[in-house]
Amino acid sequence: MKADLHNHSFLSDGVLSVKEIVNYSKKIGLDCISITDHDTMAGVITAYTLGEKLGIDVIPGVEISSVDYKTNRSVHMLCYFPKDIFKLQGFLNKTLISREKAKRNMAKMLMEEYPVTMGHIENYSHKSESMYETHIMQPLADLGYSNIVIGELYKKLLSKKGKYYVQIQYPSVDDVLKVIKEVDGIAVMAHPGQFNSLELLADLARNKMVQGVEYNHPRNSEEDKEKIKYIAEKYNLIMTGGTDFHGYYTNQPYPIGSFLCPEGQVEKLIELGNKKSWL
Repeated sequence: MKADLHNHSFLSDGVLSVKEIVNYSKKIGLDCISITDHDTMAGVITAYTLGEKLGIDVIPGVEISSVDYKTNRSVHMLCYFPKDIFKLQGFLNKTLISREKAKRNMAKMLMEEYPVTMGHIENYSHKSESMYETHIMQPLADLGYSNIVIGELYKKLLSKKGKYYVQIQYPSVDDVLKVIKEVDGIAVMAHPGQFNSLELLADLARNKMVQGVEYNHPRNSEEDKEKIKYIAEKYNLIMTGGTDFHGYYTNQPYPIGSFLCPEGQVEKLIELGNKKSWL
């Protein structure tokens, strides 16, 4: 099966709607897709229903933001097939609220330097379940201060090293894994190469806290992938793949379907997921 299991819609910080992502996935010949918006499952039912109509498998998923407070490194955890999406969303809502508050504070500081209005920003953020840097940067691009949304101006203003950055309070990776277990979901560590989390991956796998790892991803280097494969084989983890699709809201765009699950791996994920009843 050709499966891309990491995609973002405008319900978080992507450009396209859930329906557009599912439709395009079918059009390019994918057999399976997952919408993994940041900290929200708002598009899960829409994606699943449309997938049923179009004849493309849709795996319910979400990308959960967290921090390993032992190392102070970000950890993104993909959760697939959660049994209780409402309990999981209740946990995630705290992050959505924290993100909204932080981004509005960033926007207010930025508006002291640039002639952007909150209304202009909300024209882009109102479809999302929270506000993101992309929604703040898009008006700057509209007004001619940049020709791209995620570029040098973004780095200067809103990145973690930017002059207007405000820290978001994220849950610990331990708390995230705990709630994934409580809702009977499948925990898959996302792009461990990006955050130098291979040691953490091995530790979590050893303790049976994760069931999979994202292998094919644009920010996993070939060296990372060799190490990921070694850990996955040693601890019998499912290896997934995904493009981390955002449309043009990214510094390195890739079309849907650019990074797929390794052969035979999505079938393992579906087999494990079908043992759960999420609807």
